[in-house]
Amino acid sequence: MNPDARRVQRTFLALTLGTTLSASLVWGINTLFLLDAGLSNAQAFAANAFFTAGMVLFEIPTGVVADSRGRRLSYVLGAVVLALTTLGYVGLWWTGAPFWAWALVSVGIGLGYTFFSGALEAWLVDALRATGAPDELERVFSRAQVASGSAMLVGSVAGGVIAQFSSLGVPFVVRAVLLLVTGAIAAVWMKDLGFAPDRSAGVRRAVVDLTRASVRSGLGNPPVRWLMVSGFFLSGVGFYAFYALQPFLLELYGRRDAYGIAGLAAAAFAGSQILGGLVGPRIRRRVSRRTSLLIAGAGLGAALLAALGANRHFGTAVVLLVTWGLVSAAVAPVRQTYLHDLVPSGQRATVLSFDSLISNAGGVALQPALGRVADLGGYGTSLLVGAGIQLLALPFLALSRRSGGTADRRRTPRTQLPTPPGPATLS
Repeated sequence: MNPDARRVQRTFLALTLGTTLSASLVWGINTLFLLDAGLSNAQAFAANAFFTAGMVLFEIPTGVVADSRGRRLSYVLGAVVLALTTLGYVGLWWTGAPFWAWALVSVGIGLGYTFFSGALEAWLVDALRATGAPDELERVFSRAQVASGSAMLVGSVAGGVIAQFSSLGVPFVVRAVLLLVTGAIAAVWMKDLGFAPDRSAGVRRAVVDLTRASVRSGLGNPPVRWLMVSGFFLSGVGFYAFYALQPFLLELYGRRDAYGIAGLAAAAFAGSQILGGLVGPRIRRRVSRRTSLLIAGAGLGAALLAALGANRHFGTAVVLLVTWGLVSAAVAPVRQTYLHDLVPSGQRATVLSFDSLISNAGGVALQPALGRVADLGGYGTSLLVGAGIQLLALPFLALSRRSGGTADRRRTPRTQLPTPPGPATLS
């Protein structure tokens, strides 16, 4: 890798680390924070659903910002908006606000995340191509998985410990400060390379044009379409499971106020992310088709969630949690590279946002429903139901495999997408 490409990689890894560190400070305690504010399980997961609804609502417009106004601008806006709405959460918790206020601010947090989604990855892909290192994509994604897991390990433990010795609101304040620092780093070092934002059209026209192009490259392209649909089930259940495991593990532990244990549980998941990032490329070299790993990962992940739901022993639950995280981490870079291999540069951020939109729509639909199942039958039952829902992703991954072509087998990203199929291919 040449010096310019190394600088791109270092910037990407630094921003990935900073974003994950700031976010993970509250991942281990988020559900506990909402319950401590007086929300029921159904309301807590409904608040999370409003967050994902905000992502669904704003994914395409903010993806257009990244593609038409610049990926750096999009990332910086995301850091600022997310910091402000995080502080808004603290204000709601402090004042005991009604549920409608939580729903409103949760939508704002979703807006902040949509400025992030797609922008950083799209910037990386184009910058590596511009610096002459397009073959490094899968390797960089795996390193980012390790960096993200390391940041999550530190952040989740720190968040739990800070909450244990102060209050549940303090980690959210620290998170807001770190987000502003990360945004400042991006403003200085994240320069748009290999990509020139098209500012000639107005925002409305840019939204229409890029959305049409993204639909052609996304829903109009069969392997991308089926991969996106599978994300509805996988991500929807994954969102719920990650946050439900916080109170579930404390329930198994026997102390609902042991916030440090919740942080350590999230740290165990983070450790599995690091290991998954390390072993993922080795597994990939031994499997000829990317979709083989995606299908195996979805099936194994569902089996592990079912085992978690049926288990009633804390130590066993932690082992199952680590294994579940390891599986998800090992396949994540494969899915990222497979998707990037099918998407053209001009619409990359918007298509990635469209993919995120469908995944988040799964969160909107499934989190409140599974939260209600938890209210009626307990967290274990809700995880069993979630495992069954996740299996619905398998037929769509099989359809993507059938139409994936060379992208399913390639080890390095292509530089150009063929002309996508026309509207007649839509079903």
